[in-house]
Amino acid sequence: MPTTIKEERLRWVLPIINKEIKLTDAAKVCPHSQRSLERWLAAYKQRGEAGLEPKSTRPKTNPRETPIRIKERIIKLKKAKNICALKLKWQLEKEGIVIHKNTIQKIIKKENLVRKYRVRKLKYKYIKIPLEKGELVEIDIKYVPDLVGNKRYYQFTAIDCASRWRYLKIYDSFNNGDSMKFLKELITVASFRIRAIKTDNGSNFTNRCTGYLKSSDPLNPRLHPLDILCQELNIIHYLIDPGKPAQNGKVERSHRTDQEMFYERNHFKDINDLEEKIRSWNIQYNNLEHCGLNGKTPNEMLQLLSIN
Repeated sequence: MPTTIKEERLRWVLPIINKEIKLTDAAKVCPHSQRSLERWLAAYKQRGEAGLEPKSTRPKTNPRETPIRIKERIIKLKKAKNICALKLKWQLEKEGIVIHKNTIQKIIKKENLVRKYRVRKLKYKYIKIPLEKGELVEIDIKYVPDLVGNKRYYQFTAIDCASRWRYLKIYDSFNNGDSMKFLKELITVASFRIRAIKTDNGSNFTNRCTGYLKSSDPLNPRLHPLDILCQELNIIHYLIDPGKPAQNGKVERSHRTDQEMFYERNHFKDINDLEEKIRSWNIQYNNLEHCGLNGKTPNEMLQLLSIN
């Protein structure tokens, strides 16, 4: 018995081709119509067995199909900015183009422009507590990927958890003095009062993993210079658990955006070129739509928080 559509068609066409039976006689016992036998016979004579392969029944035209102009715009934006379908939807709405994010996802998937994940991501339900601007600011350090002028540089990053507003600064080291200097600059640049910061357990941020146990008085350990500065500025300094970078998730996620949208697309001649481009990128980032802000930009979110 035939196992495929092609074999089933061959079973009825070959006896007619070999003149073992007439077409009219075969149509009397064939469960398919005579018109189908005639069509299969013509296809076999024209293309051989390949002509009996079943063709797609998908319609060639659709009256509700997305216009080609919009498709080209979606593909162009995806290649230029490499952002997700939801952010593309918000970007197109600003241009007066209203289209569902699922439609955008289908278009970019058909063009093989989607990210390929090796494993399925697990989705967790977190309780999101509304924060005020400046209530909690995450701070972290990212290595500048390539050497600039045969020297290693470091990017200090601060991100406000409520508005996703960021401030970036490049340093040639990441010692205690640089951490304190960055915090002071952040306070002068930010348009809001910083009430608390959260960092990892690096030695440039805390003594918890290095100095506490070595202190002569463990019950009254020597404080880190950054902790002393925070006390003077009335700022609470939180620390994440060791080996849990997800607890600093907002700044860690922003570093991936830096890598994909800034460092992989730019080349730096010297430190001045790097500092100039990082300032421009910082301004651009604060005007990008964020999924966590429902399409708002960090600057727009700051204005909304100021009104409320």
